[in-house]
Amino acid sequence: MKIVVYGIGNPLIDIIVRVEEKDLLALKKSKGTMSLVSEEEREILVKFISSKEKTFSCGGSCPNTMITLSAMGVKTALGGKIGEDEFGSIYETQLKKHPNITSALAHGGSLPTGSSIILITPDSERTMNTFLGANREFSEKDVNEKILNDSSFFCFTGYMWDTENQKAAIEKSLHICKKKKIKVSFDVADPFAVQRYKNDFLRIIEKNADYVFANNEEASFLFDEPDPEKAVTIISEMGKTGAVKCGKQGSVIKESKNSLIKIPILGDKGCVDTTGAGDTYSAGFLYALCKGKNLETAGKSASFLASAIVSKIGAQFTEEESTALKKELQNY
Repeated sequence: MKIVVYGIGNPLIDIIVRVEEKDLLALKKSKGTMSLVSEEEREILVKFISSKEKTFSCGGSCPNTMITLSAMGVKTALGGKIGEDEFGSIYETQLKKHPNITSALAHGGSLPTGSSIILITPDSERTMNTFLGANREFSEKDVNEKILNDSSFFCFTGYMWDTENQKAAIEKSLHICKKKKIKVSFDVADPFAVQRYKNDFLRIIEKNADYVFANNEEASFLFDEPDPEKAVTIISEMGKTGAVKCGKQGSVIKESKNSLIKIPILGDKGCVDTTGAGDTYSAGFLYALCKGKNLETAGKSASFLASAIVSKIGAQFTEEESTALKKELQNY
């Protein structure tokens, strides 16, 4: 199978569990928050949910993008690292349920599989507890060079910049991309990551990226520019195609000296859950590019899919939803 997009990211098994308010108090969790947890905290949570009914799905920022792209019919491959444990096996089993996606996941290491234990209270609030786990040990040897060499796009996010071995793996991938003229999609992913690695991210954009995705807050930190139109213009002046997401105000896109493109929210069905909105935006954008469409069409595709994902709980579409959305995308 010819892979069109190869993505490397943090494979996190999403574990959704329904709990009571008193459970959050007992666990000392603040309702509605997302926090990174230690391995010890993870073990406490795993023990707590062991007897409860659970729903599993493949999570992680780049995995969300790859899975959505595959659901739209694009051949993708997902790289990352999982542990030799039950959650790792569940992740691969769940991944096989998605069409058009190849697992390029590495196995092993000293850490268990990354997870996001999502506690949902009766009022539908989600309290997320994320353990990055095995992917922190992803290294150069875990990059699937064969798949990357044959791909048209390489996709990664700023979340891959947390350990020296992860950085080395991405740098190796970017070197291959430059040599093979593979297009690079970089989503800066997180304002805290931007604050930690600003200089590195600016270097990647200048030297390696072809497409750069950021939300307004991330772009503001990255370029010291709160105006999204000015921020995306800075990206374009670096010779890249930039897309800055502005929430309910839509997004702005700019490439080189071409005119700024303003994309409104399309297909707005209301917001229920913003989890995965940025990941889905990237998927919609790359989907259009893979189909040979222009930037305005890519922006509309991205806006439409992002609007659809925030109108439901969760960061991925069901097979039925994907089929319907793919048909609706023809309008854009």
